Amino acid sequence: MTSQFSKKAEAWSARFSEPMSDLVKRYTSSVFFDKRLALVDIAGSLAHAQMLAAQGIIAHEDLAAIESGMAQIRGEIERGEFVWQLDLEDVHLNIEARLTALIGMSGKRLHTGRSRNDQVATDIRLWLRGEIDRIVDLLAGLRSALIDLAAQHAGTIMPGFTHLQVAQPVTFGHHLLAYVEMFSRDAERLRDCRKRVNRLPLGAAALAGTSYPIDRHAVARTLGFDGICANSLDAVSDRDFAIEFTAAAALIMTHVSRFSEELVLWISPRIGFIDLADRFCTGSSIMPQKKNPDVPELARGKAGRVAGHLMGLLMLMKGQPLAYNKDNQEDKEPLFDTVDTVVDTLRIFAEMSAGITVKADAMRHAAAQGFSTATDLADYLVKRGLAFRDAHEAVAHAVRICVDRGCDLGDLSLDALRAELPAVAPLLGDDVADYLTLEGSVASRNHPGGTAPDQVRAAVDAARAALAAEAG
Repeated sequence: MTSQFSKKAEAWSARFSEPMSDLVKRYTSSVFFDKRLALVDIAGSLAHAQMLAAQGIIAHEDLAAIESGMAQIRGEIERGEFVWQLDLEDVHLNIEARLTALIGMSGKRLHTGRSRNDQVATDIRLWLRGEIDRIVDLLAGLRSALIDLAAQHAGTIMPGFTHLQVAQPVTFGHHLLAYVEMFSRDAERLRDCRKRVNRLPLGAAALAGTSYPIDRHAVARTLGFDGICANSLDAVSDRDFAIEFTAAAALIMTHVSRFSEELVLWISPRIGFIDLADRFCTGSSIMPQKKNPDVPELARGKAGRVAGHLMGLLMLMKGQPLAYNKDNQEDKEPLFDTVDTVVDTLRIFAEMSAGITVKADAMRHAAAQGFSTATDLADYLVKRGLAFRDAHEAVAHAVRICVDRGCDLGDLSLDALRAELPAVAPLLGDDVADYLTLEGSVASRNHPGGTAPDQVRAAVDAARAALAAEAG
C-alpha cells in the first residue's frame, strides 16, 4: 500500500483541503528565475548534510547517498538535462524532489534541522559572494584599460570643464584617472560589502533555530563563510546585504553613466575629441553617414534600471515585520538583473575603453578657447604681491577686452597687457607669456592630485601598484 507520505504533492499538501490553483502556482512560483541558484543550493545542502552526519543526526550511509545523488543532479543541471517543474515551486523543492526520487528515504532526511527560509538566505549569500568577486575583477579590468590609456596621454592637453564651460587646461590622462579613482572606490565598497554578505544564515531554520544539536560554525567553515548570522530572526528575514550590494552596483553604474555621457559628447563631430571602434557603434536606418555611440547611450539607460532595482529592494524590505515573509521572493529578480547588467557593462566598457582613439589636436584646439589660462594670469599677479581678489578683477577686465576684440589672452602682447591693465603693469614681466601657454598651465599644477604630466605619470604608477596589490 502506498503511504500517504509518499504521494507526489506539495510539501504541505496534508494541511489543505483543496489543491492550489494553476493561477496561484504560476503567481507564487520562482523556479524559472531562482534555478540559477541550483549549484550553490547543492553546495549548501552538501555542507549541511556533512554536518548532520558529523553530529550523528543522520547516518553516514545517508550522507553517502546524498552526496552520490547530488553529484548526479549537478551533472544533469550542468548538461541542461534537469527537468524543472512548476508544481514544485522553487529551486529547492525541485532539487529535493529529484534527490528523493534518486536515493529514496535518505533524500528526505536532508532537510532535517533547516527550513527553506535559512536555505534560500544561504543560497543568495553564496551566489552573491561569487558575483561580487567577479565584479571586483571586472572593475580591475576596466581600471587597467583606463590606466593604460592615461599613461599614453599623460601630456595630452584638453579643456577641463565646470558647468560644461571651458575652465582650465588639464591633461587627458588626468581626466581618465578621475574615473579610475571612482571605480577604485566602487571596488573598495564591494569588498567591504562582501564582509557582511559572507555570514552564514543556515541553522536559523524557519525563524527560531532548531532543537537538533547542529554545528553552525562547521558549516560556515565548509562553505567559506567568515562567521554565522548571530540572530535567527534576522538571519532569515533581512535582505540588507542585497540592498547594500545593489546600492554599490548603482554607484558603479552611475560612474559608468557619467563616463558614457562624456564619450557621447566627445565622439560627436561638433567636439571630436575621440573615436570609438566601429564594433561598439551602430548606424542609422535612414541616414547613411551616422555612427551612433549606442553602447555608452545604452549604459546611461541601464544605470537608471539598476538604480530602480535599488529603490525596489528598499521598498520591498521597508514594510516587513519579523521574521520571513513571502515578499522576499521578490528580491531575486532585481538582484539577478543588477548583477547581469553590471557584469555585462563592465566587460564591454573595458574592451571599448582600451580601443579609444584620441584626437589630440582637437582637444588642444578646444583647450585654447574660452580663456582657459585666465586663472594662471591671476596666479601670476598674486605671486608678485597682488591680492587675489584684485588680481581676479584685473584679469576679468583683460578677458572683457579680449572678448570685444575677438582674441585670446595669449594673443595680447606684453605692451598691450600693460596698456590695458595700468594698475598692475609694473607686475607684468617678460615671463608672463609663459604662464599663458597651455603647457605652462598644466605643468604648474605639479603636486599630488594635480594635472601636471609628471604627476599624472606618478598617479599612473600608483594606480598600477594598487591593482597589483589587490590582485596579490
